[in-house]
Amino acid sequence: MMWKLIQLSSLLLGALVSPTRTCRIHNSGRSADCVGRQLSAVPRGQLPSTLQDVDLSYNNLQAVHADDLLRLPLLRILQLQFNNISHIHTDAFKHNPLLESLNVFNNSLEEIPAGALTPLSDLKQLLMSNNLYKHATLAESFSKLVKLQVLSMGGPLVMGLKKADFLPLKNIRLQSFAIKCSSNLSYYEPGSLEVIRTRQMGFDMAVDQQPGVLVHMLHDIANNNFSVIQFRNLFEYMYYTGEEDIFQGLKDINALQLIIHRGKFNEHLLRMALMNLQIGLIRRLRVQYIDFARSPTFSDTGASSWITNLTIDKLDLWYISNPDVLRFDWRFTWFNKIKQLSIRYVYFNYVPCDSWVEMEGVELLDISYCRLQSGYIFNQRCENKGTMPNLHTFNASSNELTSLEDLSVLTSDFRQLKVLDVSNNKLGSAEDSRDCVWTNITHLIAHHNQFVSEALLCLPTTVQHLDLSHCDLDQLDTTFFEKATELRELLLSGNKIKFIPSKWTSPHLQFLALDGNSFGLISKASFQGMPELSGLRAGNNPYHCTCELHAFVQETMSQGTVNLTDWPWNYRCYHPEAFLNTVVSQYLPSRVACDMKLVILISVATTAAVILILMLICYVFDLPWYTKATYQIIRAKYRAHKEKAAGAMGTFTYHAFISYSHADADWVRDQLLPCLENSRNPYRLCIHERDFMPGRWIIDNIIENIENSRKSIFVLSRHFVNSDWCNYELYFAQQRAMGKTFSDVILVVKEPIDPSSLPSKYCRLKKMLSTKTYLEWPQQVSQQPFFWEQLRSVLGRPTLPGDGGQSVQSRTPSVSVIRCPEEDSGAKIVKCNQEEVNSMERNNNKLSNPRTQIPIRFYCVPAVSCFDRLNLIFCVLHLILQQQVTVQQQESTRGGRHSGRPAHRTETMSGHLQEAMTSLIGVFHSYSGQEGDKYKLNRRELKCLLKQELSDLLSASKDPMVVERIMSELDENQDGEVDFQEFVVLVAALTVACNDFFIDCEKSGLEGSKKK
Repeated sequence: MMWKLIQLSSLLLGALVSPTRTCRIHNSGRSADCVGRQLSAVPRGQLPSTLQDVDLSYNNLQAVHADDLLRLPLLRILQLQFNNISHIHTDAFKHNPLLESLNVFNNSLEEIPAGALTPLSDLKQLLMSNNLYKHATLAESFSKLVKLQVLSMGGPLVMGLKKADFLPLKNIRLQSFAIKCSSNLSYYEPGSLEVIRTRQMGFDMAVDQQPGVLVHMLHDIANNNFSVIQFRNLFEYMYYTGEEDIFQGLKDINALQLIIHRGKFNEHLLRMALMNLQIGLIRRLRVQYIDFARSPTFSDTGASSWITNLTIDKLDLWYISNPDVLRFDWRFTWFNKIKQLSIRYVYFNYVPCDSWVEMEGVELLDISYCRLQSGYIFNQRCENKGTMPNLHTFNASSNELTSLEDLSVLTSDFRQLKVLDVSNNKLGSAEDSRDCVWTNITHLIAHHNQFVSEALLCLPTTVQHLDLSHCDLDQLDTTFFEKATELRELLLSGNKIKFIPSKWTSPHLQFLALDGNSFGLISKASFQGMPELSGLRAGNNPYHCTCELHAFVQETMSQGTVNLTDWPWNYRCYHPEAFLNTVVSQYLPSRVACDMKLVILISVATTAAVILILMLICYVFDLPWYTKATYQIIRAKYRAHKEKAAGAMGTFTYHAFISYSHADADWVRDQLLPCLENSRNPYRLCIHERDFMPGRWIIDNIIENIENSRKSIFVLSRHFVNSDWCNYELYFAQQRAMGKTFSDVILVVKEPIDPSSLPSKYCRLKKMLSTKTYLEWPQQVSQQPFFWEQLRSVLGRPTLPGDGGQSVQSRTPSVSVIRCPEEDSGAKIVKCNQEEVNSMERNNNKLSNPRTQIPIRFYCVPAVSCFDRLNLIFCVLHLILQQQVTVQQQESTRGGRHSGRPAHRTETMSGHLQEAMTSLIGVFHSYSGQEGDKYKLNRRELKCLLKQELSDLLSASKDPMVVERIMSELDENQDGEVDFQEFVVLVAALTVACNDFFIDCEKSGLEGSKKK
């Protein structure tokens, strides 16, 4: 009932006082860290049921209740040390059968919790010492803990040990057992420790008041084999001055090592222990943290030491404040047969000469952490020759040594010395590193010193293992490495080495550590002088990620001869900035960026290819010719500019410039010039035979006359193609057109030309003949009038330069090039430039005199692959209409101005034709407006029109698909409808066909009448 009240009060107190600091759950929910959370109760709500390891140490727990660990069935480790636990409930671990380790060290338990431990059949480790129970008697239930391996018990209130205290452990084989008793031990019953069977035994008790009990305790444990026996605070308050040999039982102890930890020891007590050890079985002795004092009654009589045959493997003298312990009987003879002597944290400032002589059996000497200076251990007055004959390893690390020279002289007499550890000193200055003489040292450990590069020459050249890590080295003197031919392993980590020497030679080096330095460049050539290198540690350097580094890594990884032990995560880029902190293994430059031979090869190949391509282009497109022509243009324009600056006028002089071959001169003189210059509205033309200015450069004449001509007509033939001057004229005309942002080049094909057969320098002419429309001179005489009408239409109205302007005005499209005909039936006209047509109509409407306005309507017809005659007929109608209206206007104007000549016939003709045109328009729109787009005929409307208006023609046709075929032929843009323009083509074609039919009939009738 009392414990229930305590439990309730503790819970309430914990809820009110305990801060809300939570435990850290980690290891996938298997571990809970609740250390130092100032918990006054187990935080049951924060602990998941999956926990196996719970650490509640360093808190303010008062008790462990029955339901604190109820929800932790998998619990295996529970740490409760350094709390204030005074009670553990009997059922506290009832639900934790898997618990293996329990630590309740340094709490306030007033009794051993035997009842609570009963269910823990798997318990292996139980630490419950330093508590407040007064007796060390174990309950019988401990005999069931058969898996127990580690047990520590006792506390400051345990006044003694009884024979029955440990009887439950007689059948349990422990690995470690520790007992703590009061510093004022009152009693010990002989045989109390006889039942303990363990490998490690620890005593934490003071026998100041009862020193004789030590004899009984040593007797009780004499029958066991121990690995370690430790006595802690054996004499806590006073030095032993009795005459009884309380260590007499040591000679019967079978243990590997004896540790004497803390306590007061004088020469008298230490001598007792050593005298028994030298005839005993213990092989190792460690004396640490003792308070050593000389015996006031001891006097040096000059006799030999009491300790002359201490044959043990290892003696450790650690953390002893009084260095006199080394010579406690004024002799060093107790070191004579010790194999490994370790003296740490014993601050002596002088080494007598006889100490080196007496340590003739020492194989390992460790005098680290003793604040030794070079003058303390090296005495020039001592004769050290032949001393330390068996010394193999000398550890003088973590001192204040400064002189490599003194150290080399001291150890030069240690003939068997192979391993020297002088790390964590102040060695390496240039002043104290001269004239060094070493013995055959094979392992030199000198990390954490302050070496300069010159000091390397003072190191032993016989070394196989050299550790110079963290020695502030900024560069390496390769002279030493050339002499150290036996060097196998070199550690240079953590220095400030800025570059790797290019001629670094070490023929037998197998492992090299260069991590943590300051170099950034490393390449395949860096280690060429190390043929046997198999291991390299070079991470944590500020690497410049270059092609050399990439090549080194690739070769190292591919060949496998050198193993990068810290690859890849310790290798990161430092430069360039774009690759900062990039892992070197992820730096993958392209092969072109890194292979200089490949770069040169590609550069040469590319240059050669470019040159070849340029040469090919020059050959195919006749680039020299174009260059020469361009040069001539520039020169001519420059001369024209100078002339213009001198006052020359820049107006159009000619309507057209005629370019032709000399072989075609007859056709030009007999056909072209008469038709254009001798017509009613003559054109002013320029030909080289007549209009070139004598005495001027031919090039200047060509360029100037092309510039002064509104258009350029090129008479194309085989002779034209073979003429260089014709090619010049064509090129200059094209350049002039591009310079003025329009093209007025007219191509007249006098004889058929295959564009693919033209030379390469006529590339533009090839393109124009293949993609544009041109005029072809018809061989049939009946078609030639239409040719001249086409040409005049393209040339435009022949307005003279003096008649109202500075230049001849063009009213035709900017590109007046006629597409190549696919058959010999006539020429075809391309689709007009609608924007220019609109512009021309606007200009026509802006004439000031309404009577002089010419009612011109432009019809643009797309080229048709079939029905060449239809296009021909339309072009004729278009030109005749345009010409007729123009003539009518001119004659009307002339008649009004001059003789008043009537124009009755023209008006009558125009009246009939106009009526026909009106009827044609009316018929079209009477059918197009029935359905859909009112300006177009669909299939149904077209069929209705043909049946109603051309019923005789359709009835004569036997083809039922005649309407569909007419539709498909007329529908040039394939939109499924026929507009007025396409309709007019049909009417014109039919009209021409009818006219041809009547002519043929008339000719047939005349021929028949003649025969008759």
